[in-house]
Amino acid sequence: MSIAQNIAEIKTKIDTSKVKLVAVTKNHSVSSMLEALAVGITAVGENRVQEMLSKYPEIKAAGLSPEWHLIGHLQTNKVRQAVPLADLIHSVDSEQLAVEIDKVAAKLGKCQDVLLQVNVADEESKFGTEFGQALPLANYISQLEHVRLCGLMTIAPYSENPETVRPVFKELYQLYAELKGLHLANTDIKWLSMGMTNDYMVAIEEGANLVRIGTGIFGSRQ
Repeated sequence: MSIAQNIAEIKTKIDTSKVKLVAVTKNHSVSSMLEALAVGITAVGENRVQEMLSKYPEIKAAGLSPEWHLIGHLQTNKVRQAVPLADLIHSVDSEQLAVEIDKVAAKLGKCQDVLLQVNVADEESKFGTEFGQALPLANYISQLEHVRLCGLMTIAPYSENPETVRPVFKELYQLYAELKGLHLANTDIKWLSMGMTNDYMVAIEEGANLVRIGTGIFGSRQ
């Protein structure tokens, strides 16, 4: 199936007026991105800052201005490159990273929207703050002038059967509801980013309103 057909099929399954669809473009060409943007994709997600930097000018030169989401782990030494381009950074997981984003955003006169990445399943191979540290970290971020916390993100363990990771999504939704209820200053808690190609329907059933789909749109990574 073509990229356009894949996107059309996904849109029959999700209500895009309630769930934001981010097309994950890691290791996919600019021409593939242009195909997706031509049929209504409005947000693209990159895992690596370097790849975002290389693709951004080409997409801009085509006269297009999608939202750029940085969804992969962000090292503090790459913050200076990421903040000028990223509309939303999904992967904030430490005070140190949040402070560096705040510093760079201040110099640019920008308030950087971020999500707090939570390692719900406590996987050693995954980044993200520990579940129990999420609310204290959210409170800390809320005190930074040039960073605006907009919600939470997680990457569930990969499973052939998405039902097995439903508890992960359920737990993060409960944390999201708790965070929203705190009404922290300088925050806009509106995004719950969870769910990818193999498990996005279960994530949506458990409250996700932002899903990150790559393979389901573009096919296997090159």
